[in-house]
Amino acid sequence: IRDRIMLTAFRLAERDPSVMRKVITFRNSDFTGGSDFLARAADGQRFTVHQLVVPMIQVSDNTAANILITHFGFDAINATARRAGMRGTLLRRHFLDTAAVLRHQDNRTTPADMAHLLFEIERGTREAISTVASPESCRDMIRIMLGQTDRDKIPAGVPRGVPIANKTGEVTGTRADVAIVDPFGLSPYVLAVYTENLDDWSGGAYGIANISRLVYRHVEGTML
Repeated sequence: IRDRIMLTAFRLAERDPSVMRKVITFRNSDFTGGSDFLARAADGQRFTVHQLVVPMIQVSDNTAANILITHFGFDAINATARRAGMRGTLLRRHFLDTAAVLRHQDNRTTPADMAHLLFEIERGTREAISTVASPESCRDMIRIMLGQTDRDKIPAGVPRGVPIANKTGEVTGTRADVAIVDPFGLSPYVLAVYTENLDDWSGGAYGIANISRLVYRHVEGTML
């Protein structure tokens, strides 16, 4: 879901570059759990849209995501997902909105949608064409994802030093990761792995890392 919020920001900025410089004021009432970046923010502190997009992706900051959802609106973000060809994706609530969860207003996406999005971002960069966004926006989004701090899933199955642009996700009983492996290299590929019904979340990370390791070995083998 956060990838769609990022994509919305970049697509709007293509029409109006001031979008990324737009200033949003943080209020203590905005704060929710799982927000390592904004946990240090002071009431009334001001951030640009770009300054919120980065931690939303790189450290999965929930408050940054929620502020951006409010800023852009559910309709705009969902419309962006539809235009990008993500038919199984829908944003219906803010992150950690307990009342919305009890009303069964669940956010949803699919591994196919996530893989499609990252494939089109990589393709836009590599072929220098507009796909889900302009080539410049695609490259900038990859650079942000290259700074992802959660590296215990797909990145853990790839040799150290191979660049990986990824975005993780998790809710109760699930763990997921989607990545472009070696996005600016000679043979990049996209991998999306979702797990569910987990009693042990570490087992989900371990399983995703093992799948990633097998895929990397297979891809490397085909290049020989």
